[in-house]
Amino acid sequence: MPVFIRLFIGFIFLVVISVFAYVIIKGLRIWLSNNASELEIRMGTAVVKRTEVWGGSGESRANTDYFVTFEFEDFNRKELQVSGQTYGMIAEGDRGELRFQGTRFKAFNRSIAGRGMN
Repeated sequence: MPVFIRLFIGFIFLVVISVFAYVIIKGLRIWLSNNASELEIRMGTAVVKRTEVWGGSGESRANTDYFVTFEFEDFNRKELQVSGQTYGMIAEGDRGELRFQGTRFKAFNRSIAGRGMN
């Protein structure tokens, strides 16, 4: 086998291994950062909901990620990924107590008083 082909195959192998290592290290850093963060409990309003659909070409199935952006009393915003069930239970304009740890959503307890319902 010519040297050029051996080098090319080695280069491709190195690139693939490097990409896998990068993805694993990045995920591990986010996980460790979230675990080191304190659990925050803040009053906030759900201001934006969005979805991100990926995959679904050919024989693979489509996947959907769900996100809700919360705005706090100091007008700062935080977008958190939530489950599909939680996404369905939260409406834009809902106000309540948000619990999160780093970028990890924990819970949202809606406050009925802020919705104008009796």
